[in-house]
Amino acid sequence: MDETPLPEVTEQFARTLAPEPDAVIEEMDAKADREGFPTVGPAVGGWLRLLARLTDAERVFEFGSGFGYSAYWMAPALPADGEIVLTEIDADELDEAREFLARGGYADRAAFEHGDAIDIVDAYDGPFDVVLVDNEKDRYAEAFEAVREKVPVGGVVAADNAIEAGPLDFDDVRALLAGEDVDANDMSRGIAAYLERVRDDPDFETGLLPLGEGVAVSVRVA
Repeated sequence: MDETPLPEVTEQFARTLAPEPDAVIEEMDAKADREGFPTVGPAVGGWLRLLARLTDAERVFEFGSGFGYSAYWMAPALPADGEIVLTEIDADELDEAREFLARGGYADRAAFEHGDAIDIVDAYDGPFDVVLVDNEKDRYAEAFEAVREKVPVGGVVAADNAIEAGPLDFDDVRALLAGEDVDANDMSRGIAAYLERVRDDPDFETGLLPLGEGVAVSVRVA
């Protein structure tokens, strides 16, 4: 008898439990499918919204926002006077994000920043209750260092693509985390460096959300 792999079952079931997508999210999903654009997907999107609710998030910062997919999932969890900072190096994608969030009625709680997220975060004072790291994989650890002091106790840093992402080799990531010397590509080394950094930080506790392409979730505990 054929059996469905657990990750696929988990993904499908998580989608059934996620909040019902509205027409804008459905359009964004269709756009991503049509263009092959990588998004976190509705299962992870639902979890990001839940993380925002669990932290009573008032402010969110994204390292890499694309056309606003993950931001749109989190926006409903913020209060009317809350703020989610979207950052994107591609001006056209940022314009699309602005349009999508405006159509959903969330533009008033969004700031749209064009440029390098690691440079942009320096211009913002904390705290940020939820941070999404989804920029260049070889710069994840740099992103964490840039925002770490702006995350309060109880705040969350979520990093997408902890398991899969293009040429990322998860076996190499595991080997690097185990201290082995392997011929890994820059993406695999970047993810391994990030996971090692948050794993060894005494002020954070980290776990893996096995949905989408894997999300490392780090909670500030001290």
